[in-house]
Amino acid sequence: MESEQTSMTSDYTEIVQRLPISLKLAYGIGHVLNDICASMWFTYLLVFFHLVLGFDGTLAGLILLIGQIADALATPFVGFHSDKNDDFWLCRYGRRKTWHLIGTLCVLLAFPFIFLHCIGCETAHEWAQIIYYAAFVVIFQFGWAAVQISHLSLVPELTPTEHERTELIAIRYSFTVLSNIFVYCITWAVLHITNTKDSDSQIGPDDAKKFQEVVFIGIGIGSIASILFHIFVKEQAVNNANVLISGSLRRSTRTVSVLLKDIRLYQVACIYMPTRLFVNLSQIYVPLYLHESLHMPATSLAVIPLIMFLSSFVTSLVIEKLNTKLGRKIAYCFGVILGICACIWIHFGVGATYVKYQIYPVALILGSAGSIMLVTSLGVTADFIGHNTDSGAFVYGVMSFTDKLCNGLAVMLIQYLNSWISCKHYYTEVLVYACGLSAVFGMLFVLCIKPFYRNTVYSTLTSDETIDDNRFVSTAPINEHSNQLGQEHVT
Repeated sequence: MESEQTSMTSDYTEIVQRLPISLKLAYGIGHVLNDICASMWFTYLLVFFHLVLGFDGTLAGLILLIGQIADALATPFVGFHSDKNDDFWLCRYGRRKTWHLIGTLCVLLAFPFIFLHCIGCETAHEWAQIIYYAAFVVIFQFGWAAVQISHLSLVPELTPTEHERTELIAIRYSFTVLSNIFVYCITWAVLHITNTKDSDSQIGPDDAKKFQEVVFIGIGIGSIASILFHIFVKEQAVNNANVLISGSLRRSTRTVSVLLKDIRLYQVACIYMPTRLFVNLSQIYVPLYLHESLHMPATSLAVIPLIMFLSSFVTSLVIEKLNTKLGRKIAYCFGVILGICACIWIHFGVGATYVKYQIYPVALILGSAGSIMLVTSLGVTADFIGHNTDSGAFVYGVMSFTDKLCNGLAVMLIQYLNSWISCKHYYTEVLVYACGLSAVFGMLFVLCIKPFYRNTVYSTLTSDETIDDNRFVSTAPINEHSNQLGQEHVT
């Protein structure tokens, strides 16, 4: 029995170690199209609709809210159906990759129209144009949700070990950062080349074609990345690995009804939601803060976000080690402290010196803080899923539902209040209080949640035996890596 157990552990370690770097990189580029579109969506949607198309600020916020609600409703739907094992012929291609493919097609067909003038209705009433754009926004957000959930749900299936999951998420986030850097570099190049006569000019109605050029370049690069993902990531191979791992030790599965009754699901959601709120609100309102509060030129709307994401990229390279050495809680709190420091600096940042010099280190700190918090929160979500990969997509769907709904309502409220509050430093206060409070809220839930544990008890099961989650309890913290085979739990 002891020799069989040793053999199981050896086989398991061998399987995990076979995850090649090429597969990790191929997995990472599978979300590049989404990342490019998300960068344009969060950073420039309000700028484009308000400053370029001339929509009222509240109506511009309404467009974003419609998209976030569509995304929020789509994510649990996609998550539930992505987890289903059925004999539908297309799902033989891979249940995760099938949804990824469907989502990619929706994104490619709908997203370009969002950053175009209303075709045939440029002079129509604003509400008529809202309906026009809303149709494309809903299609785009459904596709975006399908790609996001299917891509995230592959993480627990690719590897059952905590540190490799963190590594995959870090690689995924690195490509997210690179995608954002690409968008900002292209945006800067387009704005800089076309504004050579007046380098201090700000964004206006004449810049519509410039945004369209950025969108089409981004869509082209994202399409190539998606094709490479579908060629090199074989979902069937992933499933076979899981079969090998569970040949002697069965995986426990959790139904949707069981998950919805699990208080731990909502605890994890209360960490993920404010984290996304911090990252997304800073991404959305930094350009408007630069334009409205600091009166910086158009090129700064690309340069400052670029610095933020360069900082995020550098930080993402060490997040896995930070989580491994310090644990999830300390790593997350470190990110929150950085974020609060940036918010305080923004609050007191005034004058020419701040605009010329200090804004750059502020962008560096904001980028690093968001990177640490986001990757750690995704790691917490993957730990909650554990070996229950059959429900992984639904869990990510629930996380994304809370994230998108909260973000959409927050942006709509901020834009609505802006029409009532006449203050040139309004977007300064948005970054300080909205982002700062989001970070604090996330830290409170991280500190309150019970620690994650890795099970250290193993058993060889017969074909008639199942795993009882309540029977296995461990005192080994999850950040202390074990070479033995076991289940991960939130206790």
